[in-house]
Amino acid sequence: MKFSNPSCGPRSASELTGQRCFVRVTGTQGARFVEFEFAIGDPALAVELVMQFDQFREFCACHSASHLTPEEGARIDYERMKWRYGAPGIDH
Repeated sequence: MKFSNPSCGPRSASELTGQRCFVRVTGTQGARFVEFEFAIGDPALAVELVMQFDQFREFCACHSASHLTPEEGARIDYERMKWRYGAPGIDH
């Protein structure tokens, strides 16, 4: 997948949906690839993607994606763990 126009014009997910886009880096593969989650609207509902670093930077610019902070990522992980292993919706 190659994004030739950094501004992406009408292809931008944020422009098409009217919602904010989010990225969360989850790892790297060697020095070539970045693993990340991409979400539109709700950072907790994301797809996992892998791209080369330069493609990732262009992808983020194209979709005006906000990078989640480590604290925001930890909250999402906590909620996912509650759904997977415990009682969802209970604040501890």
